[in-house]
Amino acid sequence: MKIVVLDGYTLNPGDLHWDGLKQLGELIVYDRTPYDKTMERCAGAEVVLTNKAPLGKDVLENLPDLKYIGVLATGFNIIDIETATKQGITVSNVPGYGTTSVVQMTFALLLELCHHVQRHSDSVMDGKWSKSPDFCFWDYPLIELAGKTMGIIGFGHIGEQVADLAAAFGMSVIGNKRHQTDQSRRKNFRWAGVTELLERSDVVSIHCPLLPETKGLINRESLEKMKKSAVLINTSRGPIIVEKDLADALNQGVIAGAAVDVLSAEPPPADNPLFNAKNCLITPHISWATREARIRLMDMAINNLKAFGEGKPTHVVNA
Repeated sequence: MKIVVLDGYTLNPGDLHWDGLKQLGELIVYDRTPYDKTMERCAGAEVVLTNKAPLGKDVLENLPDLKYIGVLATGFNIIDIETATKQGITVSNVPGYGTTSVVQMTFALLLELCHHVQRHSDSVMDGKWSKSPDFCFWDYPLIELAGKTMGIIGFGHIGEQVADLAAAFGMSVIGNKRHQTDQSRRKNFRWAGVTELLERSDVVSIHCPLLPETKGLINRESLEKMKKSAVLINTSRGPIIVEKDLADALNQGVIAGAAVDVLSAEPPPADNPLFNAKNCLITPHISWATREARIRLMDMAINNLKAFGEGKPTHVVNA
């Protein structure tokens, strides 16, 4: 069985190994694959694994040997699912591998907005503390989370764990989800629509999937509903936010701050409007990428392929 990995570098930049996949067939790993090379590299492969390298209709219709696509991520919008299904190709993804890491990153971003740890450390290294007439100083406002309200848009596995941590910090939680689930175990929690959530939250954290109805959900109109003291966090998908509108909101003081780990185009163009926005933190889509999460991803991808080979495919997205 020929197995091709189209963009292996992000999953394994050298600190993991591919031994588990090598045991399942003839393995070829490419660090990155330009789209115009995809068909050539996949030729003759029964299995293709991809993270962000797309597999469109024009490619899939010309790969008669392909039987299985393993998406090395949770989201699978890079695959033309309709064509894959017509071609009899099984597509599996890897759900849940990065939940703990994304939750951790959500609070890393939030706490940086609250305390500006790196910026204050840089100030110390620049000599500002040494020159201070007082025993302490701060260049940015310091915010305590206890008693404040976190609004979570997308209350799935990640959203629920974010709520757990928010509660540990003494925060109340407002949740939003298409299909509400039993949350009776939670104190200081309630469900609300997006508008009410935006109006009442001190922190808004986005954890919903990118769907036609969530694309551009955070825009000029929705940002104007938020408190001027509120902050926005996005560790989900970039296109959920209209970036020009967010940049304007930050620069005009409509909201107090934002932290995003995802952008609408990745890598972003140099003129992304958020690069010049006030009190905006941007990290390069790394919330999923702890070594521990990538090990789980690798193990689940291997197990998915094993299950397919045994005729019992798991995590199939086009069943």
